[in-house]
Amino acid sequence: MEREELPEIEEKFSGSDLSRREALKLMGISPVAAAVLASAGPAATEAKGADVKGRILIVGGGSGAIMALARLHRAVANPDITIIAPNEIHLYQPGQVFMAAGLYTQADIAKPNRDFIPDDVKWIKDEVASFDPDNNKVTTRAGEEVAYDYLVVATGIVAHYDAIEGLTEADIGTNGISCVYLNDLEAGTARGGEITWKWFNDVKEAAKTGKPKVLYTQPNTPIKCGGAPQKMLYLSADYLKKEGLAADFRFTTPNASLFSLKPISDALETAQKRYDSITNYFQHNLVSIDVEKKVATYIHAYEEQGEYDEDLEEYETVSKVDRVEMPYDFIHVVPPMSPPDAVVNSPLGWDRGSAKGWLEVDRETLQHTRYPNVFGIGDVCGIPMGKTGGSARHHAPVVQENLLAVMQGKPPKAKFDGYTVCPLKTQYGEIIMAEFNYDGLAPTISFLAPEKPRWIWWAFDLYMLKPMYWYLMLRGLM
Repeated sequence: MEREELPEIEEKFSGSDLSRREALKLMGISPVAAAVLASAGPAATEAKGADVKGRILIVGGGSGAIMALARLHRAVANPDITIIAPNEIHLYQPGQVFMAAGLYTQADIAKPNRDFIPDDVKWIKDEVASFDPDNNKVTTRAGEEVAYDYLVVATGIVAHYDAIEGLTEADIGTNGISCVYLNDLEAGTARGGEITWKWFNDVKEAAKTGKPKVLYTQPNTPIKCGGAPQKMLYLSADYLKKEGLAADFRFTTPNASLFSLKPISDALETAQKRYDSITNYFQHNLVSIDVEKKVATYIHAYEEQGEYDEDLEEYETVSKVDRVEMPYDFIHVVPPMSPPDAVVNSPLGWDRGSAKGWLEVDRETLQHTRYPNVFGIGDVCGIPMGKTGGSARHHAPVVQENLLAVMQGKPPKAKFDGYTVCPLKTQYGEIIMAEFNYDGLAPTISFLAPEKPRWIWWAFDLYMLKPMYWYLMLRGLM
């Protein structure tokens, strides 16, 4: 399928009144897409509008917020919904990876947010500065107090470039530094994709006269789409390979393996062998950058065998921490990420443990564990898995069903199973579609081994997923 056919595909999906049945028919052009759609659970349009009362407030303007809005707006007979979202433009954020690879442009991944916010929904174009769940209200940056009966928190997460000593957001795009994540959601710009595509080409030019040292980093915090740092590694390596060029590629991660699930990790190790110059530095966490000298400094935390204990008849384990400096020519940085300060500093966040500061919701019902009229959706949730757009799609029907149950005085029964999906692009034209949940691997199409790189997943991700996102997911149809 050529890229020129993409507008024709989007044309097929562009009807805002597209039914689930019609969508399934259109999915005939992609059996894989049909399987994904069929696995999505009931659409909001299929539910009869519930006769419930109450002011629903949704905070956020990204994928989770809009998916929740679409479903609740359709599922409630006479909805009273307010959304607080500063962004006039909605970005299809997974598309930034394809921007970095030179396959999408900014225009391909941006649409007016008004296209997805019904006219009878009150839209406050601002951000929440503070949450007051004890009094069922929030305060915006402009100082407006907004009361609610039911709250859906969908703020997403934010990047902290300055958490890396010596680095600022302004450094991205200079001195060989790139970051595909860089965007301004409020302004509706995806600069990271554009900067990283230029960075791909700068690396290629340098490789024509030598073998540049290129670093790729992953932070020690949760991030949206945890596989994106490796996607940049493989796509840029393949971009050079197609030209008969190579670089000294180094992937640095605080983790002990390439992926949390061994079959996927093993498959990624195999994929790396296509490129003759990738070295992994496990248990390395980037802590500082000398932007001018082009030196990255890491904390390398590891364990080694100590002295033999004759009483226990085993060797002691000794924890070690080293500072490691790595000079580089180019570096793709992924900064630490966290919920917005308004969530971190509110009563809504976890106050302890590894999820401290993240929204305190039950991992299955997505209901707040202390405020039963509060639900979470998307990246902000402090649960073990689920920081992808695919997870938000699976959160949405759970939030819809459980919020309606609470409005009706019933206990929430819908459960999120931890579904997460990471389309790991191991080269141009192939993807390992890593789908998993709380129990392990959970492929949508059971007869396709999830660890095998496939062209069909590349075609689905590049050509089908974006129109499905705009015309089905954001409209509560899947």
